[in-house]
Amino acid sequence: MGNTNIVLNPPPARRYDLHTHSQRSDGTLTPTELVTHAHAAGVEVLALTDHDVTDGLAEAQTAANRLGISLIPGIEVSVTWQGQTVHIVGLNIDPTHNDLQQGTARLREFRQWRAQEIGRRLQKKKIAGAYEGAMRLAKGAIVSRTHFAHFLVDQGYVRGMQQAFKQFLLRGKPGYVPGQWATLSEAVSWIRAAGGQAVIAHPARYALSAGKLKRLFNEFRECGGEAIEVISGSHAPEASLHFAHLAVEHGFLASAGSDYHGPEKPWVALGKLAKLPAFCTPVWHAWQESRL
Repeated sequence: MGNTNIVLNPPPARRYDLHTHSQRSDGTLTPTELVTHAHAAGVEVLALTDHDVTDGLAEAQTAANRLGISLIPGIEVSVTWQGQTVHIVGLNIDPTHNDLQQGTARLREFRQWRAQEIGRRLQKKKIAGAYEGAMRLAKGAIVSRTHFAHFLVDQGYVRGMQQAFKQFLLRGKPGYVPGQWATLSEAVSWIRAAGGQAVIAHPARYALSAGKLKRLFNEFRECGGEAIEVISGSHAPEASLHFAHLAVEHGFLASAGSDYHGPEKPWVALGKLAKLPAFCTPVWHAWQESRL
């Protein structure tokens, strides 16, 4: 008799990108354009995670249905933690949930005031029309520092986006306005109330000592946070490996997202994320049957 042990090859891994932005916050593509671009790049599971707003999800879902791509409804909530801004991504949220919408409405109100204040501060430095210019670039969506940076580049005050932030928009610079965002517990509670999973976005970007990072992780876990971004468009390979080990050490699931904002930043591309290390448990490990 022949060998009855049949070995089946496992299905190929799906291509995930669980952190992207559209024009509804500080991205440059419409939700439809973003989904279309992701599909062309081979992304099979995409999360739209605009800053403090969910307005683009319905349009993105329509495009995803047409193209056969799985859309994960998401958001990126701005948090102030020990005087520093930290971003918490929410995945698989119900975008209509009242707690989430009321909480993020407060953040959007602050964003609007902050934009006006940035404009006033830049005006004092003889940079006229910055607020109005940023508003035009935002195209009716929420206004962010990114829009001010684009204005400064377009008007010739600086040569590039990085210089715009370093010269005008970072802490201690003329256009800097401190954030007054949600607390960590508020952000996680809004996401959980909306049925979602809370993820610390791009942890390598925060200038935190090992001790402070441990405190952030501990507080996040105590609030009900579930995952950290191990793979990010802003993480070097060694940083991704470091946070993969920290995810296991702290009992977190591992997420992967490009933090894509548009084709103007070709070094942050859709569909080209590195694979999660095999020893991590992906944030999507239980999604296949229940959510996708």
